Formats: sequence, structure tokens, C-alpha cells
Amino acid sequence: MVTERIAVFGRANADLTVRVPHRASQGRTAFGSPLVVTPGGKAFNQACAVARLGGRATLVANAGDDEWGRMLARTLTEFGVDSKDFRLRPGVPTGAAIIEVTPDGESYVTFARSPSTDPTPSDAARVRADVVVAQLDVAAEAVQAIPRPRLLIGNLIPSEGVDLAALDLYVVNEHEAAAVLGTPHADAAAAVDGLLDLGIPAVVVTAGSRGASYGQRSGTGAVPAPQVKSVDSSGAGDAFLAALALDLSRGRPLPDAVAAAVLVGSRAVQQRGSLLRN
Repeated sequence: MVTERIAVFGRANADLTVRVPHRASQGRTAFGSPLVVTPGGKAFNQACAVARLGGRATLVANAGDDEWGRMLARTLTEFGVDSKDFRLRPGVPTGAAIIEVTPDGESYVTFARSPSTDPTPSDAARVRADVVVAQLDVAAEAVQAIPRPRLLIGNLIPSEGVDLAALDLYVVNEHEAAAVLGTPHADAAAAVDGLLDLGIPAVVVTAGSRGASYGQRSGTGAVPAPQVKSVDSSGAGDAFLAALALDLSRGRPLPDAVAAAVLVGSRAVQQRGSLLRN
């Protein structure tokens, strides 16, 4: 089975993770575990997961030429990701995600952005692959500068000016879908219908422990997730998307690819950290 190269375009950062018995409330401190610093970022996680699942992955992203940035570069080598388009920028800091993980395995993330490492149109022009996964929360002009691949998959809430209808496939969780649709809440199946109405050719909406829903011109469907004990959900969506992109690159139909991706996502929540390691 031929696997095309998958390029992932977006952000790479350090994850600063603390496990807490509960989240802090106003005026009160929550005491947590020792801080753990690991490599992360949506695009970074997805590229590493593609490689871990046996695919050929390229990461197009930037980080600072500092301790955290060099940690990211070493990890790409460890996972076998093509890092020729991963750039360390001198004199700027690497971004960081501050992650709180509660006992039920849910993760709460605050992103400390480093604007100087944000992807640019010139970064996008380096993307060379038949299958591209693009994080849409970057500047619209950067997304628009990606050379048109055979399959363009978008992820996350888009920045202003991004044309979702230009995608081949849009993948979001149900909370992101609700934000895009301007509703207080949208379950996955309803969100699929709403997003398809925006002119997007194909849509997948994930719903955590409830699995995922999908839709395309030929119809819609849903895949339940197996019941597992969640340890850390911080990288599950990235593992799901990596598995989905990899199967689609191999010519697998969308319903089958979603079913396989749900299993990978369920596997990911059973391990700590945002990187798929087994």
C-alpha cells in the first residue's frame, strides 16, 4: 500500500503540564504535580503521530533557537519526521502551552504565543506534499499561500479570512464546531450538517469519549468510541487527525478512515502527554 508524504503546517511549542486534583478557583490556589516540560503543538503532535503510525511526515513550522526549540528538533529526529522545513529562529522565544490535567483525564490549555514564530506565507510556500494538514488558526494569508495539494485537510477554528469551502476536508471537535457555527453548543452530528451547509465538501467532528461524526456529499454517519479509562486527553485529537490523514492518503474511504482514527484517539487518551508513543 502506497503512502503519500503528509506535510503538516502550523505551530510547534513546548508543553508545560501539571496534573491537578481540581482547577484553581477565584482567590484559591490549586496544588499540582511537579511541572513537566515536553515537546508539543498541534502541528508538531500531528506530524509525530503520522510518523509513529508508519507514515512519511514533514513538519513546516518555526520555533525559537532556544532550549525548547532544540528539544523540538531532537524529538522530530527521534520520531523520524522530515524536519528540513522546521526552522529555529534566533533571538526569539519558543511558544508554550500551559496544560492542566484533571483526574478524569481532561486537559485545559492556555497558549503562550510567540508571534515571531507564527507561520508566514513564505513558510507556507515551502509546503510540498500531495496531502497537507493545515492548522487554520494562523494568519489567513499564510493558509492561502499553501500550494494546492491533492488533499487539503484543515483543522481548528479558522482565523478571519480563511475560506473553509476551499478545503477538501475540515476536522474539528464539537466545541470548535459550535464556535464556527455561532451556536452555544452543537453535538457532533448536528455540527456536521451545519458545516456541510457552509459549502465544505467533507467534514469530521470529534466528540471525545462519544466518538466522531462525519459527512460528505454521499452521506453522513457516526462512529462510537470504545469505553476506555482516560489518563490524558491533551493529544488525542492530534492522534486522531494523524491517523485519519494517513488512511486517506492511502485511498481508504472516509467512513473507514474515521473508524480507524477513533481507535487511535482512544489509544492516545490512555497515555500521558500529547505525543503518540505507542
